Amino acid sequence: MKLALKLVAAFVVALILGAGSAILLIRSGGLGGDVAVGPWETDLTIGSTQADPYTRARVAVAGLLALNRNETIYFTAHRDDAGDKLRISCSYKITGFDPPARWWSITLYGEDHYLIPNPQNRYSVGGETVQRNEDGSFVIHVGPEERDTNWIPTGDGQNGDTFTITLRLYNPDDKAARDPAGISLPQIAKEACAS
Repeated sequence: MKLALKLVAAFVVALILGAGSAILLIRSGGLGGDVAVGPWETDLTIGSTQADPYTRARVAVAGLLALNRNETIYFTAHRDDAGDKLRISCSYKITGFDPPARWWSITLYGEDHYLIPNPQNRYSVGGETVQRNEDGSFVIHVGPEERDTNWIPTGDGQNGDTFTITLRLYNPDDKAARDPAGISLPQIAKEACAS
């Protein structure tokens, strides 16, 4: 009888530890990846049949309805070009040219993987809404201080101190779909941080 109780107790402990570690891995993993372009990362298995169960679970928790990789490439930045974590108390400048896709968008997400609440209800800038410079380039401002154009607010910190930026490339051109590591993506430069 004592042996049976010990076996049951060991099984329960193993089940709790196994389930707990899987949940921790899935919730803390985010959507980083095996391909990096500057601060941007993507996982080539997202939206494909090659995705393992952990990748599928991470997408279900953080990616929210990821499309097939032939239709969309998702890049996520957790850090700026200098390698520092993206913080809501800092201002950033995202600069570049249109990525090689039919349509693109840049969206901020809080630590909870949801849109960052803000009074302006402004969460994203896309290829059809971004204001461009004369040479076709764009500058997107991210941070707590309001800007006149292309500004995405970082909110008031209710969703944590850090955030991520997701760049979606919808209907990427053939070269980008074959070699996401070979394309030019926007730069993310820190401008200033509040004390």
